[in-house]
Amino acid sequence: MINFNKIHKVYFLGIGGIGMSAIARYMNANGVEIHGYDRENSPLTEQMISEGMNIHFTENIEKIPQEIDFVVYTPAIDRSNKEFQFLSSKGLTIKKRSEILNEITNDKFLIAVAGTHGKTSISSIISHIFNKAGIACTSFIGGISKNIDSNLQYSENSKVFIVEADEFDRSFLSLNPDIALISSIDADHLDIYGSYDNLLKSFSLFAGKIKNSGKLIIKNGLNLPMSFTGKKITYSFNSDANYSAFNYKFSGRKSCFNLFKNSKKLDEFIFSMPGGYNIENAIASIAVALEFGIDLLSIKSALESYSGVKRRFEYRINTDKLVYIDDYAHHPNELKAIISAVRQLYPKKKICGIFQPHLFSRTKDFSDEFAKSLDLLDEIILLEIYPAREEPIKGVNSKLIFDKIRAENKKVLSNLELYSELENKKKEVVLSLGAGDIGKITDRIEFLLRKQI
Repeated sequence: MINFNKIHKVYFLGIGGIGMSAIARYMNANGVEIHGYDRENSPLTEQMISEGMNIHFTENIEKIPQEIDFVVYTPAIDRSNKEFQFLSSKGLTIKKRSEILNEITNDKFLIAVAGTHGKTSISSIISHIFNKAGIACTSFIGGISKNIDSNLQYSENSKVFIVEADEFDRSFLSLNPDIALISSIDADHLDIYGSYDNLLKSFSLFAGKIKNSGKLIIKNGLNLPMSFTGKKITYSFNSDANYSAFNYKFSGRKSCFNLFKNSKKLDEFIFSMPGGYNIENAIASIAVALEFGIDLLSIKSALESYSGVKRRFEYRINTDKLVYIDDYAHHPNELKAIISAVRQLYPKKKICGIFQPHLFSRTKDFSDEFAKSLDLLDEIILLEIYPAREEPIKGVNSKLIFDKIRAENKKVLSNLELYSELENKKKEVVLSLGAGDIGKITDRIEFLLRKQI
């Protein structure tokens, strides 16, 4: 185990990633000298530099300082990276991000949120509830919480740690939570797992990592082979579970619903986010808070003041003439959820979706499902695939999805062609969707759309 009281200098490979940066910020807040490399500069890394961290953006071993205590790396770093090879040759302690999260939280009360989607929103809601309830907590969030403008909620004297338990490369199996939440287990990361059964087994193993006195909070209906024998609590939107929501309605950008526990109504809640799946995220977060022991009034107040996460159902424009919403959705089920929610909010308006597929393997595995979800739109614009960590796969590109979309109003465009489209054609409701670098052009999209107002 690492003795953090004796740590002075840490090096991060892939420091700009959303998970890596939160850990770097945590260590920086604890007085550790932080150095790191990332291949791309971003608003996040610029902010981290302003916080006193030393970050560079080209592979350069001369930028690596002396007397490093240990190295943290992200699995996205290629083993051919010059800095990774150099650091490995020096016999330094090199740990994955998930291993460091375990070392930070191992002797703390840990709430771990897992799921193939929903975990960032749920983690941020839980963090906001605990913070507003006056409970000292530190949260590692997989997105930028708008309430704190950061992916790290930090308290020097934290009694509770809240983390996203990432299923990618089985990272979440490093954690030992007191409360674990599982929001979804959709087929994903099949390039890592090989089959859905293997993914299920991994989630089952995660549930088995819960401490003996701990609790599992799980979405009702998930077919998970259990290796956990402790207290199991279910939640759901609009169906029977230990925690559930009924009599819901949407008013503008807010949701209103009745909360039930074991079929007994507890109270009426107002949540600052619209859509059924956002209500379900709220129910999951309420379940965690109540099981921890937070009072109902504190939870109600926190849900009303919650501002959301950047790139999660984020309104960029909201006028009578034009609506623009940006979202990180990159799985077919996520696309279906947000498009359905927007359709419910704007039933009489035409919805245009701009979608950038993420990963060649995911596009290959789910091209039929992507097409089916995108067919819920009135107009579809596909950008080319964001490869992330992958090399191209022969025959796999955005046209693979395009050819399976039944709707006639569909296009595959470059970024420049997209800008021309937005300048010259009026839109009513626009969604930008995807986990790739589409997030870097949302300012440009917003600028061009505002010209239409």
